[in-house]
Amino acid sequence: MTDTVRLYYESAYIKEFRAKVLSCSKSEKAWITILDRSAFYPEGGGQPCDTGVLLLQYKTLTAVTDVREKDGLLLHYCDSYIEPGTAVTGRIDWKRRFDHMQQHSGEHIVSGMICKYFECDNVGFHMGKEFVTIDYNADIDMGKLREIEAAANRYIWENHAMVELHSEGSDKDLPEFRSKKEISGDIRIISFPGADTCACCGTHVSFSAEVGLVKFISCRRFTKGSRIELLCGKRAFDYLSMNMEQNGAVAAAMAASPDRTAAVYEKQRAELIADKLRIGELEKKYNDAVTERFKGSEDVLLFEDNASMDSIRRLCVTLAEGCSGVCAVFSGTGDNYRYAVSDGTSDDNSLIKRMNERLNGRGGGKGSFGQGSVNASRAEIEAFFSSIRKQNGDAK
Repeated sequence: MTDTVRLYYESAYIKEFRAKVLSCSKSEKAWITILDRSAFYPEGGGQPCDTGVLLLQYKTLTAVTDVREKDGLLLHYCDSYIEPGTAVTGRIDWKRRFDHMQQHSGEHIVSGMICKYFECDNVGFHMGKEFVTIDYNADIDMGKLREIEAAANRYIWENHAMVELHSEGSDKDLPEFRSKKEISGDIRIISFPGADTCACCGTHVSFSAEVGLVKFISCRRFTKGSRIELLCGKRAFDYLSMNMEQNGAVAAAMAASPDRTAAVYEKQRAELIADKLRIGELEKKYNDAVTERFKGSEDVLLFEDNASMDSIRRLCVTLAEGCSGVCAVFSGTGDNYRYAVSDGTSDDNSLIKRMNERLNGRGGGKGSFGQGSVNASRAEIEAFFSSIRKQNGDAK
């Protein structure tokens, strides 16, 4: 069987084509269909495959969900059987294809500039559903990346033509060729003159302006170099639109203009930290006063209004230092209460277990201390601890 004719190399803009089915065999999850010619790009080189449909006579169609390459043939994973010899019309998902073209061409442009400036290599490339990730064998800082981002966008808007070349066994005659190793044989070269020239098997836009724009999202240390997240074209536009919408909502909530959200946030954050410190000091004074009030008591049951779990836990711990029996602090309304309990009479958590069973509670702890929540009313909680006091009194 001869190699599949790859129409996407004739033009990346072919959306529909005619072909003949050479074979169709069942795999575990799909029908693997081989055509004599195809515009479907197979997964490879960091770029995902194309998807789409094959149309038969009388408008019958089968979905193409995956495309792989093997021994010069393109394997189309379809959801139904097609008789060999059948003439079909292939129709690719153009929205997906053009997105891949934008991402891949944008990646070439920025990688060419990054590798030239940092004198490094692109050692990894993956076009994910959300972001393009690129790995470089160098330490790259976000500050310099912003300068490269601006230069890359200027280059894109200047609308340079993409040039497809084929090497004749050597890269010595290719200006500014970017490669980690020498090339040999007939190699397809994609060049955006002045930005990048690199061997590539993927699909690309014909003019740089079709990339639209590029935006670096993050840069972090990865293995022995750096990993960058990149968005190009519509992905970048959608991401920036989402951020603008989110920032606008935050600005409205903070009563700030959208260009001052960071400054207003820092001011409000500093005020919040100061308020938390003051509240913490007041809470400590309150806890000390309550502890002094119940100092020397055997059993203490308190109900606090609108207190957080951390607050009732701190109060319970402080109370337990001055009491010899059970100290329990609850906060809540209706039939929902949070609790912190310290059992000065036992260190096996048996009281917590009994309370959870009786009051439909959840929680636990270590030793004599426990915390959690109960689905019970205040009257039911008080009745339970009244029985505990009675048991402790009878034991004496």
